Amino acid sequence: MAKRVHQPREDAEFDFILRMSGVPVLAYFIGTWPKAIEPCRTMDLVVGGIADEYAGRLTAVRTDISRCPAATERYGITGAPSCVLLKEGEAVAQAAGILSTVELREFVGGHL
Repeated sequence: MAKRVHQPREDAEFDFILRMSGVPVLAYFIGTWPKAIEPCRTMDLVVGGIADEYAGRLTAVRTDISRCPAATERYGITGAPSCVLLKEGEAVAQAAGILSTVELREFVGGHL
């Protein structure tokens, strides 16, 4: 995973990252149950590449659903992997499932 991807350990840390980011935040929610592990690992690679590509213009946050339940509920996350693009803490785009690099680039591109 890219060094540019934050991994909050709890909701308070997730919220801190949102407050401190001066750029849009790509929060991608992962699960640790058996059926979610492989799809989430795939998204780790895709998001890591996007985080490197958009360094300085985007903050990427790998959010474990079980560690950040309030954030998960706030953005209506019902499965993993899921992505939410946030501007000033407000969701401006949301997608569920595995996205390719091209799809994720399109997902964030119009909001940067």
